[in-house]
Amino acid sequence: MHGTDLPAGVAHTLGALQQAWNQGDARAYAGLFTEDATYVIYTGQAYCGRGEIERGHEDVFSRWQKGSRLAMRVLRWHALGDGAAVVLTEGGVGKSGVISHDKLQTFTMQLTPAGWRCAAFHNTKKSRLWALLSAVFKASGQPASAR
Repeated sequence: MHGTDLPAGVAHTLGALQQAWNQGDARAYAGLFTEDATYVIYTGQAYCGRGEIERGHEDVFSRWQKGSRLAMRVLRWHALGDGAAVVLTEGGVGKSGVISHDKLQTFTMQLTPAGWRCAAFHNTKKSRLWALLSAVFKASGQPASAR
């Protein structure tokens, strides 16, 4: 299975992640990850385990992104078998107005006794330069191999 219509439990967990971020609640946010989850942010920093994810987000929510909101939309997903799925989203974080979807995220989701939880997360910032170059190549009719 794949596409953008997520299983209800996965959609619920992604919604809860967004809600916890918007409330600045590091404990609730980290609680939606597995105990041994990995979490890689776009700067290349990695958090290993729910405890590190929570501690790292205490600073995020109280300092660097205080009062911010998280926006995301699912681009596609696919099942890895019973109880596991990969979800690709685009989104971003902002404090007012429309939030730019300037990042891509990959969530590896796992069904646990507590419900769907994220076992691995990777966040990548989109390159405006690469997007511009890709658009130029596409408009010029260059074959994909030239990109």
